[in-house]
Amino acid sequence: MIEYAYPFLHGRVRASVFDLITMKLPQETNRYCPYCRKHTKQSILTAKQKSRSSAHPMSRFSTARLKSRSVRMGYGNTGRYSKKGPKDWKMKTKITKKINLLYKCKVCGKMKQIKKAIRSSRIVIGEKVSK
Repeated sequence: MIEYAYPFLHGRVRASVFDLITMKLPQETNRYCPYCRKHTKQSILTAKQKSRSSAHPMSRFSTARLKSRSVRMGYGNTGRYSKKGPKDWKMKTKITKKINLLYKCKVCGKMKQIKKAIRSSRIVIGEKVSK
């Protein structure tokens, strides 16, 4: 671990190497478009960050769904639902977010998302910074 005392550490004294990662990308790239079936100029964008609860409020085993189906009602021990979530008993917290990149074709205007999101503290696309 490296010790820093910068304001971007959000109150922590210690920082890992991941706090310092900044990824720089160009605003446009020449890339294969599966819709045009040829290499075209494509602009790079970042996908809007959504939390799991706002995107899927009634997904399986979510608290809202279990309450509505009256699985989690009454007093006493409710088995696996009495146990706290893994984020509560895991001490380590992630300090970076996964950022999805979108490529927009200049010819057809369609977008293609990368398969795996990039974990980075910030991504700089041209002049625009996304955290």
